[in-house]
Amino acid sequence: MAVHRRPGQRPLSGNRARTVVTIALAGAANATGFNGTGHAEPQLTPAEVRAKVNKLYEQAEVATEQYNGAKEGADKARERLEGLRDEAARRTQELNSAREKLGSVAAAQYRGDGIAPAVQLALSDDPDAYLDGVAFAERTGSRQVSDVANVRKQLRQIERLRGAAHIELSRLASRQADLKRHRGTITGKLGEARRLLARLPEGARAGLDAARGAGHASRSGASAHDLGTLPAASSTARAPSSRAAAALSYAYGKLGSPYVWGATGPNAFDCSGLTQAAYRAAGVSLPRTTYTQIGAGQRVARSQLLPGDLVFFYSGISHVGIYVGNGQMIHAPRPGTQVRMAPLDEMPFTGATRVA
Repeated sequence: MAVHRRPGQRPLSGNRARTVVTIALAGAANATGFNGTGHAEPQLTPAEVRAKVNKLYEQAEVATEQYNGAKEGADKARERLEGLRDEAARRTQELNSAREKLGSVAAAQYRGDGIAPAVQLALSDDPDAYLDGVAFAERTGSRQVSDVANVRKQLRQIERLRGAAHIELSRLASRQADLKRHRGTITGKLGEARRLLARLPEGARAGLDAARGAGHASRSGASAHDLGTLPAASSTARAPSSRAAAALSYAYGKLGSPYVWGATGPNAFDCSGLTQAAYRAAGVSLPRTTYTQIGAGQRVARSQLLPGDLVFFYSGISHVGIYVGNGQMIHAPRPGTQVRMAPLDEMPFTGATRVA
């Protein structure tokens, strides 16, 4: 019986060995690429992470203000739609009442038309009373013509209301699509920022905001400790009006409240939600978004700022705070932080407006 042996493996030559190693490495690279663990993310310094995170927060805030604008538009469209529907229902009820009235009159006429008017006159025991009745019927006929015209008018009005409601419904659907898109942008940017921060050592993460605040504070001529000690009384005393003073008092009372995008109080705020709520407490109605709030009052130069003025930042006017004096403001910075006092130099200043 023959014995079958496996042929002995010959040693790989230099070229053949290099080829096998290359194929093996390529296979390993492909395998790790498919399961998502083979691409080592570049190591960023804390300063680079800080810059990226700040940019992501800025982009998220732009999307937040766009979300706020879309929500405001959706709320207004929904309110108009409900008003149109209520009016259409009222008009329809009036129309049904007019139709019932015309139907009753038509039925009575049908029942009374069995005898010709001349015969009715001949058979009447009181011709004078009959003639008076004919005159009344003629007047009633004139009112019927008016009633028919009114019904037709109401039909046209209801059709117009339905058309207007259809337009508002389309606007509402468009605004709701905008809300969904901006919400996705916000959550995406914030999620990316959290992932970047998670790559830092815990000590570096804890010091990120402190380093940012201290650096800006030193450039503005105030220490980080000074930022939380400017008393409310000194700000409100220098406010240009009682309403500005009331808005400042409200903002001071909300120090420490959490930032939540889209929130307008009373327990959480985004940046424009805080300023809107502060002036609402003072009896002043402000628009919802930063880019509309900047046009809600009289524009003032930075050198002319007074406590209570609204101060705006970034080229897209995507952030707002309330000036308190001494180069400082109260604002709601971003998710993960609280309403706090900060120097104006913390962000690129764009403009200011005085609303009261």
